[in-house]
Amino acid sequence: MCQCFHKFFCFAHHISNLDLIEILKGQWLGHFSGTYEGFIVINIDELHDNFKGCVYLIHNNDNIPNVFAIIQTSDKRNDFSFRTYSIAPINPSTRFPDDWNNIKNSFDPNARIAEFVDVTGSWDEKYLSLKWNTSLDGHGECTLPRSQAEEPSNLKQNIKDWDIFKQDIGLLKGTRYLFRGQNKPWKLRSSFHRTGRADLTRFVNEDIPSLHKHLSARTKHVFNLDIPKENGAFFNLVQHHGYPTPLLDWTYSPYVAVFFAFRSITSKMAADSNDDEMVRIFVFDQHQWRSDYEQQLLLSTANLHLSIADFIAIDNERLIPQQAATTVTNIDDIEAYIHLKEKENNKQYLSAIDIPISNRDKAIQELRYMGITAGSLFPGLDGACEELKDRNFEI
Repeated sequence: MCQCFHKFFCFAHHISNLDLIEILKGQWLGHFSGTYEGFIVINIDELHDNFKGCVYLIHNNDNIPNVFAIIQTSDKRNDFSFRTYSIAPINPSTRFPDDWNNIKNSFDPNARIAEFVDVTGSWDEKYLSLKWNTSLDGHGECTLPRSQAEEPSNLKQNIKDWDIFKQDIGLLKGTRYLFRGQNKPWKLRSSFHRTGRADLTRFVNEDIPSLHKHLSARTKHVFNLDIPKENGAFFNLVQHHGYPTPLLDWTYSPYVAVFFAFRSITSKMAADSNDDEMVRIFVFDQHQWRSDYEQQLLLSTANLHLSIADFIAIDNERLIPQQAATTVTNIDDIEAYIHLKEKENNKQYLSAIDIPISNRDKAIQELRYMGITAGSLFPGLDGACEELKDRNFEI
């Protein structure tokens, strides 16, 4: 990394403690200090015998290049030390790692990239602590809190029965908002991050080529991943067919969102539910968000972002009836990130409406009258059978 280049971390946890193993992998965010100061992002995946991931150092000083590095531990102990040589500056134009000779003229003439970084550290249930020294005599340290993405949502509960929900939703205008239905008030989190993985560089370099190789024999269209629109359409296709991705599905229709919120809840579950059991409809002011923030559509980048995309429907018949939109992100705790931006700008981007599970049968019946069913939202045999199963067996 660069002189400031206090580079990052590797960590390991005790192999005999399964609970700790589960909390080590993931995304760690916070500030670092030392020769330089700035923000550090650490994305770690758990492998069979160790941990591997990447680190981004984002410096407060624009004259110093931000740095990317690949890290890997030798085992899973919860204290560690190691040396990393995989260090690269980040091109400020492309936002991807690059050769130092290609971009060095954009920075302080005295800035350099370290040949290696020596890292020591430890972690426990709550924190990851790191210290490092570079081959350029730079140093740094940080203590990073564990992600709270698995915790319940912090959004203020706004409970409305089905009839009031319809009444209030009718007051919203145009396509200003996106909606997402969930059968529990979990925090917003992509399916990729829910698996415990965090290293999107690995995802892009390993998962996507493998998926493309295997699926190209099964899709009518052979996706050219070098074309941004086709690349996005491919990501969206595999997302809609169950493969974990850093995408999050939304819809322009609040009623489609309600369908998905109630989809896995049976009539019996609704009848047996308690008064405090709810499904959740997230409401995202996408118009204001697009206005205030650049939509990057990048994954393996140093800059944290949540970006909105309307992908083209190549080999994906579900996009149109679901009135789908998508967010792309490199952030684990999406809700916390949005809340931070709300505080910075004194604006509200995200809210939620909770509908009692007991309203399920009434809502589903009215959605049928609107033509919103599994058969309409999932064209094909699977959707038709799901719809008829719901009708004929009254589940």
